[in-house]
Amino acid sequence: MVDWDDVRFFLAVARGGSVRAAADRLGVDHSTVLRRIGQFEKRLGARVFEKLPSGYRLTQGGEEVLAFANQMETSANQLEARLHGRDQSVRGHLRVTMAPTLASHLLMSDFAEFARLYPEIELDIHSSDDPVNLTNRQADVALRVVYESTSLPLNLHGLRGPELFSGVYLSRDLLAAWRAGPSRPIRWVVKEFDGIPDWGLEGDIPVADVPFRTVDASAHLAAVRTGIGMTALPCFVGDADPSLVRAPGSSQHGHGRLWLLTQGETRKTKRVQLFTTFMSRKLVGHVPLLSGNARVPE
Repeated sequence: MVDWDDVRFFLAVARGGSVRAAADRLGVDHSTVLRRIGQFEKRLGARVFEKLPSGYRLTQGGEEVLAFANQMETSANQLEARLHGRDQSVRGHLRVTMAPTLASHLLMSDFAEFARLYPEIELDIHSSDDPVNLTNRQADVALRVVYESTSLPLNLHGLRGPELFSGVYLSRDLLAAWRAGPSRPIRWVVKEFDGIPDWGLEGDIPVADVPFRTVDASAHLAAVRTGIGMTALPCFVGDADPSLVRAPGSSQHGHGRLWLLTQGETRKTKRVQLFTTFMSRKLVGHVPLLSGNARVPE
């Protein structure tokens, strides 16, 4: 089977008339050109050049090869241009992965705006707590909360976003009931397998010994809204919910920074560049919510 790289070396010698001219054209050394031409002739089972004092001249067989080599070059250039144009166009599939709370409580309106701006980009939002591998092309862009930047894989390209903070929240009605009898402890609502964070015990409200457990994020938030107890929530969730208030005396807790992550050649495609630029601007606008400064604690 003919190697296209060997054909490139053949064309360079045929057009330049010498090994030195071909080496200069291809940016390689003299011996590399000789080796690739020898390899090409071995694969074909025929000589394609005659070495003369004036340089290299095509043999009769080489003249026939030249016609096909020119066709191969034209096809290769057309294919490259088509693929490059597709990757640089504002159309195609774009897969983005993130935690479910980011998608449903913070960024969905931004995704809607991006979809309106670029209707030919097929936006695929993968909202899951399960890790998605960018290297294996399971996604094009990841929005991840990273605790230590040194933990980022070296093969990923990262755009550093805002810090995330959490607070302790409960329903307005539950807070009113507690203020009527502040000695009464309140249950802590926890997700399955989670416990109560140490920093969540620092507020004015005593915590009951028996927690209330939920399995998923939706049930967890619903339990807090209905007044079952209090819990830790990202500030962009708790502060944006009018039915919830901060627990008196509680503090905020930082738990990482948002990063926009892409990988390898994928990040050079037009649709990925458009999305990462768009989301970088949007994340700046979300800093008050992410940092817990969007609403004054009650």
